[in-house]
Amino acid sequence: MAGKNKSIYVCTSCGYESVKWYGKCPQCGEWNTMDEHTPVVSSTKGGSLKSKVSVQSIKKLSEISSDIEKRINTGIKEFDRVLGGGIVEGSLILLSGDPGIGKSTILLQISQYLGKNKSVLYVSGEESARQIKLRANRLGVDTDNLYILVQTDIAIIVETIKAEKPDIVIIDSIQTMMIDEVSSSAGSITQVRECTNIFMHLAKSLGIPIFVVGHVNKDGAIAGPKVLEHIVDTVLYFEGERNYSYRILRSAKNRFGSTNEIGVFEMTQSGLKEVENPSLMMLSGRPKNTSGTCVACTMEGSRPILAEVQGLVTASGFGTPRRMCTGFDYNRMNMIIAVLEKRAGYFFNGMDTYLNVIGGLKLYEPAADLSVAMALVSSLKDTVVDEHTLAFGEIGLAGEIRAVNNCEQRITEAKRLGFNRCIIPFNNYKSLSKELKTEIDIIPVRTIRAAFEAVSE
Repeated sequence: MAGKNKSIYVCTSCGYESVKWYGKCPQCGEWNTMDEHTPVVSSTKGGSLKSKVSVQSIKKLSEISSDIEKRINTGIKEFDRVLGGGIVEGSLILLSGDPGIGKSTILLQISQYLGKNKSVLYVSGEESARQIKLRANRLGVDTDNLYILVQTDIAIIVETIKAEKPDIVIIDSIQTMMIDEVSSSAGSITQVRECTNIFMHLAKSLGIPIFVVGHVNKDGAIAGPKVLEHIVDTVLYFEGERNYSYRILRSAKNRFGSTNEIGVFEMTQSGLKEVENPSLMMLSGRPKNTSGTCVACTMEGSRPILAEVQGLVTASGFGTPRRMCTGFDYNRMNMIIAVLEKRAGYFFNGMDTYLNVIGGLKLYEPAADLSVAMALVSSLKDTVVDEHTLAFGEIGLAGEIRAVNNCEQRITEAKRLGFNRCIIPFNNYKSLSKELKTEIDIIPVRTIRAAFEAVSE
């Protein structure tokens, strides 16, 4: 029949759509990822579309107001920092992370502060109202302006929001929401995409900020179609290991602010607590007079963070040496080791090499290269790097130390935390102020060998 909807096949990995099934996705190359779905057909006919077009919807750029958007403080400074200063009215915010990382916890804590003068609607599709109440009691959430709705039907949720008009809406989670008209099950690509579209239009039309909790798959990516991240205004990721009490909130997309800022939290029995000084937290409990350790400084947005890098180099018991790293890119570590062998004469042949960034922090910045190299060479030579010494700089394949950005901010942060010596790239030294050069011992270096010889004197 001509009017009957035909099934389509959608790749759960990349969102590729096809009218026929493939064992291997033609777009991303993944196997057995094509799921059958029934497309959603709009009831609007093509002939009636013309009558809905309004000339008044067109505006000149000069006629559009450029006033700064109104932001709502959440009561958690670290959360506001990642959002760019607070919640923007009418925005759709996606909060994602591993199970048990603290997504629902931080949203309940935010509800406690917002509930002082705003109404918050918490829509749960996973937990019962009693479960939410028990967690709220544990977190000390007792505001009278927090309303709970246990529902997964989008139609009922939308009508409730339109009738009650809350100031903030929290959807926990988007993978449990479903539209009756769509034949696929909750959490499928079609359901997630269509439900998110409805929440997006609802947030824009009513001017209500909506938080959407998203699950992640086994690879750590947000479950559902990739278009989900394109629809929302802000994408927030909660990072952290189960064995660590610290959590890092990172912005992967933000239409209203920077994506470089991070927020640091500590998970306690009473909920997530802000860590206002992450550097001090990362450096607590450092060993003294021990080889194989060096302090790095990485920039997370406008915030310099100091972290301890530990290296361990020991004789291998096998023909092929073992290399492992945590918190740093594995391939980059291998590149640094190759440069140390070829350009500096530090040989790791037949040696097992282990690298670890303390505290669960991940160093993505090339400026951490120098501290990683010094930690490895320190362990190889069994020579101690002074505990009050900081090192940062990018290592090139020729063994040179290249300049990095925000040099003065890094040195100022090191000075504030009691460090008295900084090893920096030679090209950065020229642009430093005279006052800073007199306040702390700064050693400019051109090569990795010169850097290690400077601390070995």
